[in-house]
Amino acid sequence: MKLNHIIMASAAMLATACNTPKEPSQNEQPWSLDRFADIEVLRYEVPGFEQLSLQQKQLIFHLTEAAQWGRDILWDQNGKNNLAIREICETLYTQYNGDKTTDDWKAFEQYMKQIWFANGIHHHYSNAKFKPGFSQNWMEEAISSLSEEAQKDIATIGLAYPEAERAMFDPDFLSIKVNQADGEDAVATSAVNFYEGVTQAEVEAFYNKLKDPKDATPVMYGLNSKLVKEDGKLVEKVWKVGGMYSKTIEKIVENLNKALAFAENETQKSVIEKLIKYYTSGDLKDFDDYSIAWVNDLDSKVDFVNGFIESYNDPLGMRGSWESLVNFKDSANTARTEVVSRNAQWFEDHSPIDDRFRKKEVKGVTAKVITVAMLAGDSYPATPIGINLPNSNWIRAQHGSKSVSIDNITAAYDAAASGSGFNEEFMWSDAERELSKKYGHYTGNVHTDLHECLGHGSGQLLPGVDPDALKTHGSTLEEARADIFALYYMADPKLVELGVMPDMEAYKSAYYQQMMNGLMTQLVRILPGDNIEEAHMRNRALIAYWTLDRAQQDANGSKPALCFEQREGKTYVVVNDYEKLHTYFGELLGELQRIKSEGDYEAGRALVEKYAVKVDPTLHAEVLERYQKLNLAPYKGFVNPRYELVKNDTGEVTDVRVIYGSESYAEQMLRYSKNYSVK
Repeated sequence: MKLNHIIMASAAMLATACNTPKEPSQNEQPWSLDRFADIEVLRYEVPGFEQLSLQQKQLIFHLTEAAQWGRDILWDQNGKNNLAIREICETLYTQYNGDKTTDDWKAFEQYMKQIWFANGIHHHYSNAKFKPGFSQNWMEEAISSLSEEAQKDIATIGLAYPEAERAMFDPDFLSIKVNQADGEDAVATSAVNFYEGVTQAEVEAFYNKLKDPKDATPVMYGLNSKLVKEDGKLVEKVWKVGGMYSKTIEKIVENLNKALAFAENETQKSVIEKLIKYYTSGDLKDFDDYSIAWVNDLDSKVDFVNGFIESYNDPLGMRGSWESLVNFKDSANTARTEVVSRNAQWFEDHSPIDDRFRKKEVKGVTAKVITVAMLAGDSYPATPIGINLPNSNWIRAQHGSKSVSIDNITAAYDAAASGSGFNEEFMWSDAERELSKKYGHYTGNVHTDLHECLGHGSGQLLPGVDPDALKTHGSTLEEARADIFALYYMADPKLVELGVMPDMEAYKSAYYQQMMNGLMTQLVRILPGDNIEEAHMRNRALIAYWTLDRAQQDANGSKPALCFEQREGKTYVVVNDYEKLHTYFGELLGELQRIKSEGDYEAGRALVEKYAVKVDPTLHAEVLERYQKLNLAPYKGFVNPRYELVKNDTGEVTDVRVIYGSESYAEQMLRYSKNYSVK
């Protein structure tokens, strides 16, 4: 399996009002800090931090420092010109003394904020390159008006400067970050900086030679390296101390070493030591050792992710984008996830899949609700609401996995979105709106639990099947498999019996939200004329449009279980039979599991291309027009709080203070560039 991934909050979810939105306390800043283009930047709080022990607080402090040092790695991974572009733009942004009331300056300021948010020049979700609203001539003239020192700073970028400008202004150069278009060379046509001078066929042939189908414990080939061609030969450039990104990784390791002194127990200390060893060696066997130790650390309150983890940004789904997420367990809200994980074997045994694909023994499935303390790398500013790791199939099968739901992030989303008018505009009737009001927030969390805790960990590959067999479509199909697993079981009476779902009506809220989002409302995130590119969006479209097609085939002249209806010139999604949708979801789960277990690339490709890529331009235009009137931002992300060591007169640390609202979005981005970059 490729990725156990990161769920991004859907447009529908972001606009769903919760029953009791959490209000900031008197000493906190407003939730919303900035708004530009299609993005709103929020802040989140870290409830429970003050109640942690001093040891735990200091552990978190040093882990957050390690997290912040990895930022430039991700920028470079997302495109080889990104760091040069950021340096040029930040110098202009901070040093320009010209007229800042002009349209050109305002467009430049928006562009600056967009690339900060996306960690590069391509949209974080659509993968399309940002189009500057200012001209190349304006930027060059603005740079020429800077002080000699500022111009010298930009000049030191050297040969990268002309190519950086081309990357910014030439619409045909590096136009898409991750290209999954059917029939195209995904490696040669993607702008990500994971490959250089190689083709997709060469990459696949290179790793096929390394893989042994009889190896029961294979490493995740290519996870921490760039593949380049030197003197006609393919060479892996490994990201490690002494290799690529060495100076930055040394800073990460330095802070991990500081964190060691505050480890809560020997198990957690071993986890950190193994991660340091992996960063030092670059050996993927060491990464497996770290992953096994990490998944078995179940008693620590504080936890973290740090490294090259998720491969969504690699068109072939192999190379890991750098990310970090520091967190601690929310004990009060973990009961629900613990019930789910304790019953993992029951869900596996009753899954509507072929027995050949079923795990006979589910091992080590653990789940918890967490409070995030720091977002970094590929988890910042746009962030997950749930995580399931590790991604190695054999480690999951033999040692289990950890699943988390991030409560303080979903709380911030809900508080910011309360009373948006979204449901009133797009839901078919008061019945659906009442379901959403009563159950929407809770069932959203249950969906995340099932998706992450059980969905990704369910089923098994047949012996000899390559984990990368589904190639460019692997991420989409894996997300769809986990999503449909969650949807299927949300309507099972077992969840009511376990106390996870309140009653047999609640699942209908999740079903309607999923169908409305996949069929219609996620289109607000796509520009007119574009295809669906991002894996999670493709997943939702695949499920929804496959179900719509299946319902129409099954109608036989009666009302289909799922359909579009028109009213007063507007299109709505209507569910006429929720129980039948549950049946359809079981069918799709069975097929998606078969595709994964057998490595059936052609069947997977056919599903994705038929249901998950193309957009109805008429429906798209209507959805965009209706959404625009609501004045909502379809994408949201966050600034981090700051952590400060409190010392007494002798220099002894007596506390760690978490500080909210001390800086704006721009101030945080500029501080990170200044304080956490190795020149």
